[in-house]
Amino acid sequence: MKSKIILLMLCITVISVVWITRGQKEEKMGTRELRVTSTAFKEGGSIPQEYTCHGEDISPPLQWENEPEETKSFALICEDPDAPNGMWLHWTVYNIPKDVKNFSAKMDINKIGAQQGFNSWKRADYGGPCPPTGSHRYYFRVYALDTFLNVKEKMTRDRFYNEVKKHTLAEGQLMGRYHKRNKVNK
Repeated sequence: MKSKIILLMLCITVISVVWITRGQKEEKMGTRELRVTSTAFKEGGSIPQEYTCHGEDISPPLQWENEPEETKSFALICEDPDAPNGMWLHWTVYNIPKDVKNFSAKMDINKIGAQQGFNSWKRADYGGPCPPTGSHRYYFRVYALDTFLNVKEKMTRDRFYNEVKKHTLAEGQLMGRYHKRNKVNK
C-alpha cells in the first residue's frame, strides 16, 4: 500500500513538473506582444507622403517596446497585402541589436550592424508605399528573437519568415494606410 502511495505521489510530481515546464515554454514561444508605434502615423492612420514613392521614399520612424528579457535581437518586415499580385514586400531588417528599440526616419541600417533582405523590387533596402491604384494597408511587424540569425546572404521573404518563426519570443505590428494620389494637370 505504501509503495502505491509513493508511486502515485511520484506520478503527480512528474505531471506537475511537465505542466509547469510546458507553460513556461509556451510563454517563451511568443505569447508576449511588442508595442510598435511611429511618430509619423498612428495605428490604421495615413502614412505621410514623404515615406512613399511619391515623396522622398525614406523609411518612417518606428519604435517598439515590451520585449522579453531574454531578447538577443530584433527583426522587422514591412508588407502590403493589398498588392494586385499578392503580398508585396517593402522591407526586411534582421539582426537588429537588442539595445536598438527605434529607427529614426531614413535610418542608416548599416550603422547599427543590422542586415537587410531583398524586397519585392529585388533591392536590399526600404521601398516605400507605392500602390498602383487605390488605398493599401502596410504592416510593419517587429519580432523579438532569442538569437541573432546566422545567415550570410540577403534573405527573401520566405527565408525571413522561416528563420524568424524558429526564434520568436514576442511580436507586434503597426498598420498604416496609403492612397495613391492622382496627378493634377497644371
